[in-house]
Amino acid sequence: MADAVASQTLLDGERLFIAKFTNISDGTGETGVVKIDVSTLAPNAFNLACNGVKINKIWSTTHGMEVRILWDATTDVFAWQIPQNSNYLMDFSSFGGLQNNGGAGVTGDVLFTTADASAGDMYTIVLECIKTYASA
Repeated sequence: MADAVASQTLLDGERLFIAKFTNISDGTGETGVVKIDVSTLAPNAFNLACNGVKINKIWSTTHGMEVRILWDATTDVFAWQIPQNSNYLMDFSSFGGLQNNGGAGVTGDVLFTTADASAGDMYTIVLECIKTYASA
């Protein structure tokens, strides 16, 4: 079996991308699962492709498991950790959001890895991201 997961795009606009992610675990958890694939996000008004996001806000509820948010690269880079059994908002807007420092092989994508997952553990996470674009 596998965890029951879902991703829902709430907004894919010119500047912001907002999505909700859920997981009800069977105990297997997730490892390096792509949650935001920037190549699938809408281009801007100049038809420039989205090449990354900055995490501006995180709303989350976790029960049992913790969630690690990673920047996808040759060696994935840790971005943020959401602790188990928590309910909170993290707001990074005062400094422009968490920026991708992925290094070699960076794709711009955002990944989730869970830890300490047992059957029945769950999370709901909403990410508000600021989109970045490739140059013309």
